[in-house]
Amino acid sequence: MGFLDYFRRSVPTVETRSAGSGFTAEVMRMREAYISGRTGLGELTGTVSSCVALWQNSLALAKPTGAALLDPCALALIGRALALRGEFVALIDGDELVPASDWDVRTRNSKPVAYRLSIPEAGGGRTMTVLAGECLHVRINVDAAAPWLGVSPLRTASLSAGMLHSVETALSEVFENAPLGSQVVPMPETPETDNASIARSFRGQRGRVLLRESVVVTAAGGPAPAQDWKPSDLTPNLQGAVPIETLASARASVLTAYGILPALFDPATTGQLVREAQRHLIQFTLQPVADLIAAEASEKLGGTVTLDALTGTQAFDTGAAARSFQMLIAGLAAAKEAGIDSKAALAMLDWQSAE
Repeated sequence: MGFLDYFRRSVPTVETRSAGSGFTAEVMRMREAYISGRTGLGELTGTVSSCVALWQNSLALAKPTGAALLDPCALALIGRALALRGEFVALIDGDELVPASDWDVRTRNSKPVAYRLSIPEAGGGRTMTVLAGECLHVRINVDAAAPWLGVSPLRTASLSAGMLHSVETALSEVFENAPLGSQVVPMPETPETDNASIARSFRGQRGRVLLRESVVVTAAGGPAPAQDWKPSDLTPNLQGAVPIETLASARASVLTAYGILPALFDPATTGQLVREAQRHLIQFTLQPVADLIAAEASEKLGGTVTLDALTGTQAFDTGAAARSFQMLIAGLAAAKEAGIDSKAALAMLDWQSAE
């Protein structure tokens, strides 16, 4: 080896990194979805809290069959987790469900096969690794790119949630910092008037009238006339920004994302519309979610599990049902007297098969 070989720099090693849809990108995307779905800004608003309460309480009223683990407390916890996070994971420990606060999943053929669960405890959490059959994993709004990951309804409408949060934050800052009710008050500057006493008397008045304006003008034509001594309001004009319409539109979008008719929260709503909104929420949103919970429980608990969200919430018109039942009995009696097959008549209405 020559003398100059000691001073030659070696060729730098080429560093290879994952890109595109590699492991690093997948981990970053899953963590971003997990954090965004868990700590979205829209969760701070009263509209989302109302939607979460409806999901939570409606599922708590659901009637399970074949699973003692699905008690009202567990169902309420599942409903809240699905509404805020889009998925719920709990360890099946004997005759109880132990919810997990965080978890990592290992998949095969896009299906979970093992979990690393973080179990919350009062004195500090603990971590454990379990197989997929040892825990209950319910997820909604599943994406084809990550079928093992649930998505919350708020995450699916992130633009509306951001708009709702921005409008409510802006309005709260306006009412906190804007000079609402403040006025510029003209005051005569004469020796007989104690201006300091007048200014101090303004401080205790509602609206914070604290500013004074002199009416003694020596330029541009002399002093102002007495009839121009009127206060000038400093309250900002919010009509041009249409905050009420924007806030109502954002609220309606978030409510629709949760499967709730916006008319349910309208001050002019009626009882019939409230019942229709309840039926719409249960039949088209929460009953399919209940079926997903029942399917997961049936697979993991080894028995047939059903979950009825309609009966517990009474999400149907009981008066119309009673009238329909009375008319049905009368119709069956008339069909029997006329010699018409009642089963065939019900089959025409798709209520019962003709066999």
